Amino acid sequence: MRRPFSFVQIWRSLLQLLPFIGVTFAVMIGTIVLGLLISILVVKQKFSKIGFWNLAADIYIHILRCTPSIVLLFIVYYGIPKLFLFFLGVNINFWPKIIFVTIALSLLYSAQLAEIIRSSFNAVGKGQYEAAISCGLSPFQAIFRIIVPQAIVSALPNLGNSLISLLKEGSLAYTIGLIDVMGKGNLIISLNYGGYALETYIALAIIYWCVTLIIERTFRFLEKKYSKGRMNVS
Repeated sequence: MRRPFSFVQIWRSLLQLLPFIGVTFAVMIGTIVLGLLISILVVKQKFSKIGFWNLAADIYIHILRCTPSIVLLFIVYYGIPKLFLFFLGVNINFWPKIIFVTIALSLLYSAQLAEIIRSSFNAVGKGQYEAAISCGLSPFQAIFRIIVPQAIVSALPNLGNSLISLLKEGSLAYTIGLIDVMGKGNLIISLNYGGYALETYIALAIIYWCVTLIIERTFRFLEKKYSKGRMNVS
């Protein structure tokens, strides 16, 4: 028999789901850190004068951007343990699932981030780098004191959008058994034998809406603040 729709169950589901949002945030933070490191390496090769490395970076970005996140997640989850076993004779199937989720999302996120970083650096223009060098700054100082601050400002809108996309892509982690906020939601539905599914998914949607709104507002504030500072400087 169908259960009647219950607003109370939405609240109950929220109370059960919220403790697991920490797992979702842990995946996001791990992905941002690892994805950023990978993307920096990729961008470095994109600006390389050696054709092979430039082509390798292009192929990496193209393949990762064309691979569905759920497909990549399963490739990483089933593929990496086989590679470790074959080449190193090490069984890593007991590793926490959050590691495989973070690796998969980092590969996906790094391809997007590499393109954002590349386009942001190109938007600044080579003239400012050359001017900084002519003023006596070292190449390192010119990049990190002149180019990077301006590139970050121009990258902020795309960074915010990519972070929101990462949040939504991370909801697929439950497909390999990770109990994050989405995984807990599906567990609640299973424990209720399929009952209160609508209420549970509404509770999940509320959580994702709130987090997305926080991310959006934060990046809008940062963009407005640093763009204003940039205008004042000029």
